[in-house]
Amino acid sequence: MSIDQAVQSLSSKVQELKPIINTEEATKTALIIPFISTVLGYDVTDPREVIPEYTADVGVKKGEKVDFAIKSGDDFRFLIECKKIGEPLNLGHANQLVRYFNVTDTEFAILTNGEVYEFYAQIDAANRMDEKPFMTLDLANVDARIFPHLEMCTKSRFDSETIAASAEQLKYISEIRKVLSSQFKEPDSDWVKLIASRVTSRRMTTQNLQIFTQLVETAQSQFLKDEANRRLRSAQDFDEASTPSYQSVIETQEDEEPEPDSDGIITTEEELQAFSIIRAICCAEVPVNDVTLRDAKSYCAILYQDNNRNPIARLYFDRRTPRIGIFDTERDQNYFDLDEIEDIYNYAELLQQRCRFLKENS
Repeated sequence: MSIDQAVQSLSSKVQELKPIINTEEATKTALIIPFISTVLGYDVTDPREVIPEYTADVGVKKGEKVDFAIKSGDDFRFLIECKKIGEPLNLGHANQLVRYFNVTDTEFAILTNGEVYEFYAQIDAANRMDEKPFMTLDLANVDARIFPHLEMCTKSRFDSETIAASAEQLKYISEIRKVLSSQFKEPDSDWVKLIASRVTSRRMTTQNLQIFTQLVETAQSQFLKDEANRRLRSAQDFDEASTPSYQSVIETQEDEEPEPDSDGIITTEEELQAFSIIRAICCAEVPVNDVTLRDAKSYCAILYQDNNRNPIARLYFDRRTPRIGIFDTERDQNYFDLDEIEDIYNYAELLQQRCRFLKENS
């Protein structure tokens, strides 16, 4: 079962059982143990891998337990602290998890109530658990963009260095998004001064700060409305052109060599960013170096083992609405419009299916 299938299956189970689960023990049995087994891929019946009620004396604290320790040989992979479903997750109520993390050689920890899973690392200081999670899986509102990162945490794909590098990126992106969200709702004086400094040389007196605070709020509101309208217009234009957002089309020239590198072919930053995302997704199925890029004038090809007869996807970024075409087992392309490059994560399973097929049939 693929990672997204496992998550979606568990998500359905959570919604079904949540109303009738009333205790922490029931939460563990019905939801968290299946997560450890089906999503992370560990054998919950093998105490060499999954140790329930793990005890380690810490300083003057004796006999305290963390709910689960996940190990590989002598190495800890995760410590897991559990709460009853519906209970808010707060590190202040998980002191033993923090203490255990800081005195063992564990690099990662999970705090969960069976519905929300918060993943922690030691990004800010070595051998000290961060105060904020680097990744959150909410089974009531699954974000497909985290699937490639969650896959790295599974038993078969686990690599602490790769997870740590991914964790740092995820954590800072999450925090930046929170800052931007907060500033768009209610800009503070530093934000207003920064924006104002780009458009005026006026000194930010109290009066001018009040004026520009209103101007920034208005401009941000208009920007969000304009973006929403732009996307609506793009969708309408696409419909009027009688081209659906998901369409299977047989490529008439699929076996032809891509246009050779020549003047006029420019690989853009957006294409390189998209290529990096596709590589991150596909490395769950094939070696990362087997996913290659070959640019052409009309599209940017993503190939398996740099073979044009083994295409994975094509990027069409020279149009008003960028698009990705993902090949299926019949070598047809399925087209998807992209509002932003990160939307590629929404099609992770299709990309991985294509890679599995190419690996098995090459």
